[in-house]
Amino acid sequence: MKHRAKQGTHTVSDIEAKTEVTGAVWKIVTEIGQKVEAGDTIMIIESMKMEIPVVIEEGGTIQKFLVEEKTPVSEGQVVALLKN
Repeated sequence: MKHRAKQGTHTVSDIEAKTEVTGAVWKIVTEIGQKVEAGDTIMIIESMKMEIPVVIEEGGTIQKFLVEEKTPVSEGQVVALLKN
């Protein structure tokens, strides 16, 4: 089951990747500086014993993670910033 990352604009060139579920960051599967395409998974959230991927809807380059592995996250929380 894939959940798409909700995205909004942080600045003109920044993309916010948000989680759609409450849980904890299980694993970050990308690195800062890595280019990602629409549909790529950037991290996996563990929620209710299920692994839920955070999938990017728009391609870009990972600029910053706002969470670390094992960090609790809430629905709608920004977890990463990307540049177009």
